[in-house]
Amino acid sequence: MDIDQARTFLTIAAHGSFIEASRQLHITQSTVSVRIQRLEDELGARLFIRNRSGASLTPAGRRFLDYAKRLVLTADQARHDVGLPERYRATLRIGGRIALWEGFLPQWVGWMRRRSTDVVIRSEIGFEEDLMRRLIEGSLDIGLMYTPSHSAGLVVEHLFDEMLVLVSSRPDDRGPGDDYIYIEWGPGFYTRHAQNYPGFEGPPQIANIGWLGVQLALTNGGSCFLPVRIAAPFITANRLHSVPDSPQYVLPAYMVYPRQSDNPVMEQALAGLRELAAQEHG
Repeated sequence: MDIDQARTFLTIAAHGSFIEASRQLHITQSTVSVRIQRLEDELGARLFIRNRSGASLTPAGRRFLDYAKRLVLTADQARHDVGLPERYRATLRIGGRIALWEGFLPQWVGWMRRRSTDVVIRSEIGFEEDLMRRLIEGSLDIGLMYTPSHSAGLVVEHLFDEMLVLVSSRPDDRGPGDDYIYIEWGPGFYTRHAQNYPGFEGPPQIANIGWLGVQLALTNGGSCFLPVRIAAPFITANRLHSVPDSPQYVLPAYMVYPRQSDNPVMEQALAGLRELAAQEHG
């Protein structure tokens, strides 16, 4: 089994087509077929069902999917780390929810770069499930999120609390209306939201990230719950308005990292996150 085989497998799985995979990888369709045939021979299992509509994963193919991702990711990371120019001593990989990349994490990147100009920082956006998987695999050094899960070998540390407030595109709103946008801030928010709005039949719009909720409200009108940190600039610019007498919800933010790490800048990175969190939310 080699990396080219795994990469070809993932490309077919992503596009559902051997033909499209050959286009994406800039190789012939026969090369794609040979790679998959060899991979199936090595694994002793059929990975794809081919038909007129394309190619779909077999149960064995679905089981192999995560392994293929890890193979390619590990190879790419090794190529990146080993090939670092001599002026760099380390790479630090950090991922977080998009809301935490609004202001907080970019400030931390600046904090790190002022103190360690010889470190490459790889910044990524992700959801909890993907961030936790990457942390468990070891392909991510630090993850920042709102609803982490627990896993052996990982530390889940509370970093700060966000305050969610209801904002609207209209200054006279008094609560969620027909164009309310429910943002999925996690199970804790869902429970408290249901308690505060027991007669609410269901949101007419749902968004999985705050940024998307903002765009919908600004473009089409509406209201949504946002962290004060994110809502404040829009309120100052008079583009969004606080809804008076509406409930507020605490949304804890956590950083997750390996209990043991050989990354030489890990402790400095964690110290910087704690310092900035204390400055902003202490």
